[in-house]
Amino acid sequence: MKPDDGYIAYIVNPKSGATSTKLSGQMFEQYLVTKGFDVRVKLTTSLDDACEAATDSAVDYHCAMVIVVGGDGTIREVAHGLEGSDKPLLIVPCGTENLLANELGFDEKVKTIIKTFEAGYIRPLDLGSANGKCFTCIAGFGFDGQVVRRVSWQRAGHIDYFDYFWPIWRTFWDYKFHQMKVIVDGEEIFQGRGLVFVGNISRYAMGLQILHYADYGDGLLDVCIYKCASRIHLIKHSLMTVLKHHADSRDVVYRQGKEISVSSISADIKTEIDGDPGPALPVEIKVIPRAVNCVVPEGAKPAGIRTRIIRAIG
Repeated sequence: MKPDDGYIAYIVNPKSGATSTKLSGQMFEQYLVTKGFDVRVKLTTSLDDACEAATDSAVDYHCAMVIVVGGDGTIREVAHGLEGSDKPLLIVPCGTENLLANELGFDEKVKTIIKTFEAGYIRPLDLGSANGKCFTCIAGFGFDGQVVRRVSWQRAGHIDYFDYFWPIWRTFWDYKFHQMKVIVDGEEIFQGRGLVFVGNISRYAMGLQILHYADYGDGLLDVCIYKCASRIHLIKHSLMTVLKHHADSRDVVYRQGKEISVSSISADIKTEIDGDPGPALPVEIKVIPRAVNCVVPEGAKPAGIRTRIIRAIG
């Protein structure tokens, strides 16, 4: 990209991230200005504001690229606003987990972002839609939905990994394993007690490779269902997931599809999408193939558990 190609819409969530990650966004903006690019910064006030800013950029002939500085929630809304547009999207990760950025191969270093921008390597990104609400990464049903709900209740601004400890501990001891039914492309593949994950990327919180075979640009969503009725089962599944042996286990149902339905007779099952509280069941999910053009590090691999722990420690 050249400065005379058009302006860069620089959408920033000022509440996302710790000071160090915010500095990355500022440093990259300064790099662009130094190179002569017309950078137009938009500080968002809400997730809806981020989506609206991206939508305006998508239809503006003079906008050449959209850059988003924020966490997974902000990135999701910007991607939603760009859906169907040919405007390239570049992510500057600035959240707690940075699920999508990690999957795309970013390591949160400014030099990596600069190198990626200069190379201009683009890959299409699928999106998911859950009851009409867009998501880029993973939708969870059951245990993790309850954890996210508890984190959301106590959240007051930026959060870190320690904010998840107490909600996970509480949920582990009081979670009720309700029955769910899952239908993929018209076929019922599961009915029983379990945990359900539907998503577009392979790795979830702390790099756990739950959706082992997921490819964010293959036009499909991956479904992983853990048959789980007790805390003992939950511990077993957790260990198998850490060891990357869960996807082919007889206690796990793994499928890929374009349309997924998750329902239950219980009204107590909580859901989450991209780390935010999700809609109540039943949930109808559809894939939106090749929805966004993402500028990504060429040849980079998703960050695993060890890499993310090192980053968390600092």
